Amino acid sequence: MSSLRDEMAVAKVIDHHIEAGTGYAAAEAATEAAREELGLSARRLQGVLVVAGFACCMAMSMPQLHLVAYCGDLGYGVAVGAQIVSLMLGLGVVGRVGSGVIAERIGAGPMLLIGSAMQAVALLLYLFFDSLSSLWVIAGLFGLFQGGIVPMYAVIIRQFLPPREAGARISLVLTATVLGMACGGLAAGFIYDATQSYRLFLHGLLWNLVNLALIGWLLVWPKWRRRSQTKGLRSADGRP
Repeated sequence: MSSLRDEMAVAKVIDHHIEAGTGYAAAEAATEAAREELGLSARRLQGVLVVAGFACCMAMSMPQLHLVAYCGDLGYGVAVGAQIVSLMLGLGVVGRVGSGVIAERIGAGPMLLIGSAMQAVALLLYLFFDSLSSLWVIAGLFGLFQGGIVPMYAVIIRQFLPPREAGARISLVLTATVLGMACGGLAAGFIYDATQSYRLFLHGLLWNLVNLALIGWLLVWPKWRRRSQTKGLRSADGRP
C-alpha cells in the first residue's frame, strides 16, 4: 500500500509538471503573438517600460516627498502637510484597486495612459492653486490618479513578454520606478535649494510628459504599423 501511495504521489507530481509546462507553453505562445502584433522586440519593449517607469515616478515623487515642506513654507504648518499626504497615500490605495477594475475592461495600456495623464493634470493644478482647501483637493485627486500607475507595468509585462522571464523583467521595471522616486525627490530638493521656490512642480510635470509620450507611442505604434503594412500591400497589388 505504501508503494502504491508513493507511485500515486509521483504520478500527481508528474501530472502537475506536465500541466505547468503546458500552461507555460500556451502563455509563451500568447505573449509572443501579442508582441508580434505590437511590432517590438522583447528587449526594446523592456527598455521603453524602464524609461517610462523611471519618468512617471520622477513626477510622482515630487508631491509625496515635498508636500509637507511646501505646506510649511505656505504657513499652514508641517502637521497639516502630513495630514494631506496621509490623505493622498490613503486614496492611492483606492486608486490602485479602482485602476485594476477599469484595466480589466479597457486593458492595462490604456489604463496606464489615463492614469499618467490624470497625474499630469494634478501636477499642473499645483502650479495655479495653493490655498489650504485646494491643496487637500489636489492631493486627494493626485492620490487617486497615481495609485494604479505602477501595477499596470507588471500587467503589460505579463501580457507581452515571456512568462518565464516575468520575475526578472518586472523587477527591472520596478527598480527603475524606485530609482525614479528617489531621484525625483532629490532633484526637487536641489531645485528648491537653488531657487528657494516650490514652483518646481513644473519639473515633475515635464517628466510626466516624457512618460505620457512613451506610453502613447506604445498604444499608437501597432495601429500605425498595421496601417503602413496595409498600404504597402495595396501598393504591391496595384490597388489605391
